[in-house]
Amino acid sequence: MQFTLTECVWLIIVYSFFGWTIETVTGTIKKKTFVNRGFSTGPFCLVYGIGALVMVIAFQELKSNLFFLFLGCAVLGTMLEWMTGKLLERMNQHKWWDYSDKRWNFDGYICLQYTVLWGILGMLTVRYGDENIVRLLHVIPDLFGTIVVWTLAAVCALDMAASYTAIIHIRRPVPKVVRIHRKAAVVLHTAIHRIIGRVERRIVNVYPVEKRVASSTPKTGKFAEGCGFYKLFWLFLIGAVLGDFTETIFCRLTAGIWMSRSSLVWGPFSIVWGLAIAAATALLYKDRDKPDRYLFFVGTFLGGGYEYLCSVFTEIVFGKIFWDYSEIPFNLGGRINLLYCFFWGFAAVIWIKILYPRFSAWIEKLPAKAGCIFTWVLVIFMIANITVSMLALIRYDMRVKEIPPSNALERLIDERFDDQRMEQIYPNAKEK
Repeated sequence: MQFTLTECVWLIIVYSFFGWTIETVTGTIKKKTFVNRGFSTGPFCLVYGIGALVMVIAFQELKSNLFFLFLGCAVLGTMLEWMTGKLLERMNQHKWWDYSDKRWNFDGYICLQYTVLWGILGMLTVRYGDENIVRLLHVIPDLFGTIVVWTLAAVCALDMAASYTAIIHIRRPVPKVVRIHRKAAVVLHTAIHRIIGRVERRIVNVYPVEKRVASSTPKTGKFAEGCGFYKLFWLFLIGAVLGDFTETIFCRLTAGIWMSRSSLVWGPFSIVWGLAIAAATALLYKDRDKPDRYLFFVGTFLGGGYEYLCSVFTEIVFGKIFWDYSEIPFNLGGRINLLYCFFWGFAAVIWIKILYPRFSAWIEKLPAKAGCIFTWVLVIFMIANITVSMLALIRYDMRVKEIPPSNALERLIDERFDDQRMEQIYPNAKEK
């Protein structure tokens, strides 16, 4: 089932409200007083909304197989819960919830009983929820329904921005402004701080965050220090190149042929690998002293779920299947298989324990000013590369469906990236 953008936003809002209701009712029963358990102040819990939408889109093909549908929803929901906990921890150096006292927990952020709950809720959502909730939207007059959906989305976005600001404790002095506007600036500044202060007090009441994790290492002024944007971008770039080379060599050794494994039309870049390396680093770089089995376990499950979602995304957007593991044992829909999931686990251990510290040190040796300039040049190049690659893939699919170009840009894309060139860049791409 295909959804429009408005329908997707509607599903996120509705499921976010359902998730907030579950969390709030549970917290209220436990504390015997009303507790707003959402990250945001309003009645929305976005991790549920986003999780539900991803499940609905990704697992449509598993509707008829309840076991794999349950398993997929359980794994995806658990991944989202763990990643949310880790990201919140990175933001403010606190653990926002802790399941360490529960049996079969992992890292204190996830545990078996909630994994089972994610599986059940996800299975019900995919099987019965999506079509009925979308049908409810279409009961409302189109224009009015669209206004309501996007208004709620805007309110939710502002609410999340206020909560995010409260969490990272942003405290800025009143900016220097022209004298005629100074009074208005002070009033606005005071109002913003009052709002943020109320959000902070609510969050502290709900999530005491008394368990503080180790603080980050003090800054020394090196380029791309820590694990911010500059470091992650360079690791994304390095991971994309290494991934392309690894897959190319693997194909040579197993299939006996040299085959392009690039995701982009210009250069040897595998976006799947690059994003995986950057995300794994952001989530796990502070866990590099933990046992290898911990990193292997996380890498196996996160890598498998990530590869499955990438397969679904590329198929929906570009109408192509870029890899198919149907002939390999223990595969799921040809999108992932157990052997390669284990490979993601080994890759996580090798990356975090061995490669990341070395690459991180090399990146930090770049001169600060030159490093910033060079980084932004590469950012612009990669944005252009990704944009052109997406347009070329979309037109590649449209040509297969015999849809002629409708404007000068599409004609230019057809001229520069004809079928022969696209088959050389993406030799494994096939119609779904």
